[in-house]
Amino acid sequence: MKIKPLFDRVVVKSIDSEEKTKSGIVLLAKDQEKPQMAKVIAVGPGGNIDGKDVTMQVKVNDKILFSKYAGSEFKIDGDEVTILRQNDILAIVE
Repeated sequence: MKIKPLFDRVVVKSIDSEEKTKSGIVLLAKDQEKPQMAKVIAVGPGGNIDGKDVTMQVKVNDKILFSKYAGSEFKIDGDEVTILRQNDILAIVE
């Protein structure tokens, strides 16, 4: 299924977090932090949102950091994705 986000929305897929601590302790899934790094898989067109012109700063395949509790999570074709607003993205990782 293809996802086409609207307005200033961005669809991202989380990049798996570490399952071990630096000292080698294996973490259970419930003890792991929610990943905050993701890969962009779809970008909305931007445009005029709430009276302001929004230009999209991210593109497909960018690796980003986003706010910890931002966006809404969905399961699509067996993959978990998050849809969030561009202003919830904190940085692009190069």
